[in-house]
Amino acid sequence: MGRRRSIMSEQFKMELAKDLGFYDTVQREGWGGITTRDAGNLVKRAIQLAEEALAKQYSE
Repeated sequence: MGRRRSIMSEQFKMELAKDLGFYDTVQREGWGGITTRDAGNLVKRAIQLAEEALAKQYSE
């Protein structure tokens, strides 16, 4: 069995980490170094951006 492919690209996750203020932690310790709260915020922000993109797509 291969590794499951991530829905979010590494690049996208890094951008979100920068926006949310824990990019330095990810750089130092990897994704395992962030808090559960940070991980939750990352997912929430990704969903928010996806919803905005969909709303924009349907309003055009």
